[in-house]
Amino acid sequence: MGFFLLSGAAMATPAPAKVPVAISLPSYSVTLTAYNAVPEQTDENPFETASGIYSNPEIVAARSQDLAKELPFGTIVEIDLEGPVVSGNSCGYNIVEPIIGYRVIADTMNARYTDRVDVLFDTESNYTLVDGRVKNAGMMLGICKGVTVRPVGFINLNKTSRIPKTQSELAALVNGTSKTIALK
Repeated sequence: MGFFLLSGAAMATPAPAKVPVAISLPSYSVTLTAYNAVPEQTDENPFETASGIYSNPEIVAARSQDLAKELPFGTIVEIDLEGPVVSGNSCGYNIVEPIIGYRVIADTMNARYTDRVDVLFDTESNYTLVDGRVKNAGMMLGICKGVTVRPVGFINLNKTSRIPKTQSELAALVNGTSKTIALK
């Protein structure tokens, strides 16, 4: 087998095929917990988050202080429990999942917690157990380890008119179907 090489001759090479590039958003494995906007679980002003916005239990979540760079205030996150619940884990994610939805990082947690996201639930979000006892959604959620949190957007919290008030408004914003509010 022989090769023939022409020196100085320009050889045409085919253009590289355009392959769609998959955008890989960062994700974080965290412990997921919940809280209510009450002084015992926040501070003396439970209706204002650390970012300064109203403590809206439809959309607000807090993050541990070590995640401030990765999840700054205004980050919209999607929360998923992927895989089986860890043995010994008191996780009731599957019970409260319908009211978690997307969340906006607008609050922060006590410095003693790390790698954690805390979902704000309404004090009236209750579940009646088989034995008749009533438990708040936060107690039903418990402590869920190995939960994936993915940023899916960002809202400027200084523009309060652009902050969604309900889970459906937030979902419409993330999905690009909102006609009244926009990301940025």
